[in-house]
Amino acid sequence: MSILQTITSPQELSKLTDEQMERLSAEIRQFLIANVSKTGGHMGPNLGVVELTLAIHRVFDSPRDSIIFDTGHQSYVHKLLTGRQDFSTLRQAGGIAGYPDRSESVHDIVESSHASSSLSWADGISKARVLAGESDRCVIPVIGDGALTGGMAWEALNNIAADKNRRVVIVVNDNGRSYAPTVGGLANQLGRLRRGFLDKVRTHRTYETVLDGTKHRLQNGGPVGQMVYRSLHAAKKGAKDFWAPQGLFEDLGMKYIGPVDGHDQGALEEALTDAKNYGGPVIVHALTEKGRGYAPARADENDQFHAVGVIDPETGEPVHRGGARSWTSVFEEEITAIADEREDIVALTGAMTIPVGLRSLAQKHPERVFDVGIAEQHALTSAAGLAFGGLHPVVAIYATFLNRAFDQLLMDVALHRAGVTVVLDRAGVTGPDGPSHHGMWDLSLLQIVPGLQIAAPRDSTRLREELREAVAVNDAPTVLRFSKGSVNGEIEALERLEDGVDVLWRPTTSSEAETAYSHDVLIVSVGTMAELSLDVAQRLADQGISATVVDPRWVLPVPESVVSLAARHRTVICIEDGVKAGGVGSRIRQSMREAGVDTGLNEVGLPVEFLAHGSRSEVLARVGLTAQQITQDAVGQVLGTKVPYARPLPGETFPTGQIPSLRIRKA
Repeated sequence: MSILQTITSPQELSKLTDEQMERLSAEIRQFLIANVSKTGGHMGPNLGVVELTLAIHRVFDSPRDSIIFDTGHQSYVHKLLTGRQDFSTLRQAGGIAGYPDRSESVHDIVESSHASSSLSWADGISKARVLAGESDRCVIPVIGDGALTGGMAWEALNNIAADKNRRVVIVVNDNGRSYAPTVGGLANQLGRLRRGFLDKVRTHRTYETVLDGTKHRLQNGGPVGQMVYRSLHAAKKGAKDFWAPQGLFEDLGMKYIGPVDGHDQGALEEALTDAKNYGGPVIVHALTEKGRGYAPARADENDQFHAVGVIDPETGEPVHRGGARSWTSVFEEEITAIADEREDIVALTGAMTIPVGLRSLAQKHPERVFDVGIAEQHALTSAAGLAFGGLHPVVAIYATFLNRAFDQLLMDVALHRAGVTVVLDRAGVTGPDGPSHHGMWDLSLLQIVPGLQIAAPRDSTRLREELREAVAVNDAPTVLRFSKGSVNGEIEALERLEDGVDVLWRPTTSSEAETAYSHDVLIVSVGTMAELSLDVAQRLADQGISATVVDPRWVLPVPESVVSLAARHRTVICIEDGVKAGGVGSRIRQSMREAGVDTGLNEVGLPVEFLAHGSRSEVLARVGLTAQQITQDAVGQVLGTKVPYARPLPGETFPTGQIPSLRIRKA
């Protein structure tokens, strides 16, 4: 039996010898390579934190001591040490999550996979410990160096440093990367830091006691004593900056230990023990290698296997190479072509140049691509400034991360009518990454931003087309959203209406002589829901119910033709892959009412819930976003057995308290 198989809780690690710990590290890496290669997941980050995670669990007592993983994609080793060694269904429906999950273990605390938040959690938890009289319990946030580029982390550091008696040990996992190499002044500063003998002296409580006593006596010793103190303090600071130049953190008033070799088990445990014994806020700076111990990961210059699909564990090559192009690759090609044509096009992203499709643009025009780090708020306001300077910025981020920059989009971009285009990758249900990565909130959030225009392409041709239309708008913000994964097949329109709305499906025959309404059901399809909408239309036609399917292309503002078509149908269905509360369907309903159109409208979208991980199709099926369910509901609406009821045919009414079965008009 392997050593790993004997570990069912972190407390068992204390029984292992140094030799056994070394063997355990090797077993964990072998386990990760063998298992994550079968399911896909975050390979590189976890290979890099094996010794670090082991050291944290050896020095601290989880769950009594609270371990918080910033972002959480590097928590696989933590899961293995806390009783979760079945990775056969990692990130799959019913299997363990790819991020910490409270429902799985008491050792998991923060489930959100949005970066730079761990230190705020640590600030709150440590304050609660003090107020509860539990000041002997430690809080250990583990934050990657990339996450320190987020402003929220520094807001928290400012508060943590203000209280010298809170037991917060901040572990900086410095692998020089987030997805790609960490950028900015912070990365340069971290690279200059080094660990030395002074760290042990400075984190000893006796050192602090002597220092405080000497300072007090000299400052109260009159002018001479104060002059001596200033001289000694300057000399101490100069010597310390030479041996351990950690001024970045010292200016906040925090103790700093490091850098420590993040793969030296003994050195890590020694540094963490010193930090724990200090009794106040301490930063432990650990240098690690992303993809450690796995040659294919180390050789991957892009992101060192940050996240992989199913791969051959021997070579690291994908087992299945997808034939269809991804939405991201289509965007990458088109934005590069547009930038070749227009010198005013610039792009911004938050530590995701490759994942959001800006690599080609950065290679061709490096001076026009700005990676601002994990700082979406800054990105949006900086974009407003770029627009003011006469450029057209394109901010490319994951849809789920737009939530963090909403205030800046509203008050800095929209209020100032800045010509900024926001491109939202991985919009809608994303699948295995779970609730905090689903890009399902954007359509609802964006509806309330004055002047903003939203495009949702249904295929690659429309993505290229709508991107060009978006960057042509220079007096208002525009948003382009698309899904994760392979782009849909091309869906050509039967007709494009004057306001740009595409008609994708019409009934084969008309029965206008029978009724004041042209057809039974108007289906408004949002973006990638076009294939599903056409499937529903066909199913309705098979049951003798006529339908029209339109793709607005630009869902905000609501096109006038959509409202006009709604007036000529018995009922309207809006199908979207965002939260239906306050979504596109809700906005269409408001526009209809403002125009005096009282046709019933059914919003078909995602519920206001945090949706568990699983494949995209599994998640959509779980919430009823399937052709079968939508068709069944539509039939009920036409028959008058399900709200919202379709308008009755001429000569048929709804008596009070009674809903008759309505005949279905035959096509």
